[in-house]
Amino acid sequence: MDILGISCFYHDSASCLLRNGKIVAAAQEERFSRKKHDPRFPNNAIKYCLKEGRISVQDLDYVVFYDKPIQTFERLLMSYLTVAPKGLRSWLGAMPQWLGKKLHIHKVLRQEIGYEGDVLFTEHHEAHVASAFYPSPFEKAAILTVDGVGEWATASYGFGQGNEITLLKELHFPDSLGLIYSAFTYFTGFRVNSGEYKLMGLAPYGQPCYKDLILSELIDVKDDGSLRLNMTYFDFLGGLRMTNRHFSRLFGGPPRKPETEITQREMDIAASIQSVTEEIILKMVNWVHKETGQKRLCLAGGVALNCVANGRILRESDFEEFWIQPAAGDAGGALGAALSVWHRYLGKNRPDPKGHDTQQGSYLGPSFTNEEIKTYLEGNKYPYQELDSEKRPRAIASQIAEGNIVGYLAGRMEFGPRALGARSILGDPRRRDTQKVMNLKIKYRESFRPFAPSVLEEKAASYFDTDVPSPYMLLVANVREERCLPQPSPDEMPMLKRLMVKRSDIPAVTHLDYSARLQTVNQLDNRDYHTVISEFDKLTGCAVLVNTSFNVRGEPIVCTPEDAYRCFMRTEMDVLVMEDCILFKDKQPPWKEDGEWRNKLELD
Repeated sequence: MDILGISCFYHDSASCLLRNGKIVAAAQEERFSRKKHDPRFPNNAIKYCLKEGRISVQDLDYVVFYDKPIQTFERLLMSYLTVAPKGLRSWLGAMPQWLGKKLHIHKVLRQEIGYEGDVLFTEHHEAHVASAFYPSPFEKAAILTVDGVGEWATASYGFGQGNEITLLKELHFPDSLGLIYSAFTYFTGFRVNSGEYKLMGLAPYGQPCYKDLILSELIDVKDDGSLRLNMTYFDFLGGLRMTNRHFSRLFGGPPRKPETEITQREMDIAASIQSVTEEIILKMVNWVHKETGQKRLCLAGGVALNCVANGRILRESDFEEFWIQPAAGDAGGALGAALSVWHRYLGKNRPDPKGHDTQQGSYLGPSFTNEEIKTYLEGNKYPYQELDSEKRPRAIASQIAEGNIVGYLAGRMEFGPRALGARSILGDPRRRDTQKVMNLKIKYRESFRPFAPSVLEEKAASYFDTDVPSPYMLLVANVREERCLPQPSPDEMPMLKRLMVKRSDIPAVTHLDYSARLQTVNQLDNRDYHTVISEFDKLTGCAVLVNTSFNVRGEPIVCTPEDAYRCFMRTEMDVLVMEDCILFKDKQPPWKEDGEWRNKLELD
């Protein structure tokens, strides 16, 4: 039985194919369209899923959408009426999309992919809940989802056992932890639904001196983590902008304009809202533990991508174990919707989890054979060498150990926002300049942004204060104290100079507060990547690599060999590896670039 799950029309559109309860394929539309966070109908992602499953649209048993559009439309209508006539311009701009597509999913499916059957709908948070629990390694667990907003819900909790899920309570719009975090993302000059992780990365550079102000003026937080926003300071009900002049007055001036200098104010604001977010999440988690009596917790929703908060859950909550859906945002709604049909609508049992999740390492996207890659390279006359499969890991590790930055395409593309060693850019974490080079010359992004370490799971405790796996790069752990080096006082040195100070013996992956967003790599999920890191360990005595997503600012992670080569040539990467093919920058023909791409970087 084949079930197609779809999420679209808001941000991060995606598709998932489930066959007899097993995930066959899942991918975001952005990877094919090359439009970051693409919200459009996921035509290309659906085509890929059907191709991977070797079926046609007519073979599908069910198609399910991750949201109930009529309920969402009701919320929008009520919100506009609340602030009318102020939101009129935004309302008029939104109506063509709603009346033309968003309320007519059946018609869109017929027009776009020729599907003539019935369409099922899950509620938005039902899809999140299903994506959190059903692929998890737990037979029973509490479930918490937190995001911006679905139809009306902004957070929900309950518990799951076997194939059954029971939802207990919801928090409703406009009271939303996800939306207030996005409001601060907007105010500090980053893009909503895209720049929240930048705000999180900026937080260690500041002090939470606005925390009390946020808690006294903007948000009322209860003991159970539920909250009430003071809407005097926000404008998102009318859909025009996130914050207003009252908000600006409260924080001493207007929002930072994108691409302008980041001041101490933005750093302190980032630290403050991050601290508030962590405090609220911990209250929610501990309340859910108290209410459900469960020992294990499953998380989803966009706020579950806040890996700093997740690290605190791990260290400070009453739960013994927890699991986070790696595609926790809207993209994962396609997966959750399909799983909800299989288990809740059709009543099919889950297989015994046996202590390991069924997410397959989240390697659920397209892969390319050596023959396909060589055909592409030879057809374009791009020079390459073919590596012997047995010597390949040592050859790649040697390039990284020599200080080269390596673009890496191998196996199936990752589903979710993190690169996990299938579409990654790799570097040497021991070098002090790796972070600067990768940020400014390869990623073309803000210099303060930290990079993640990929570490052999069996050696992670030698480098980081952790005793649990983190295969999906969704936990923050501190670098072990004996590896850390003292830093000058923040008052003595500006941010950009502090970046240059060596903080540990793996400085390229050590953030300002000695933390790291950790990916542990095991042989079960990705033997290929594990072997490369193992060879690097043998060469250098270091079982860690710098791992950042294979893309530049303003573009999605690469999908195809063509995407990878283009990104390789547009940046100052030294080496490109695609399966068994290795390419060196100094051997490639000159790359001709138009101005449009550079302009795109500036606009992100």
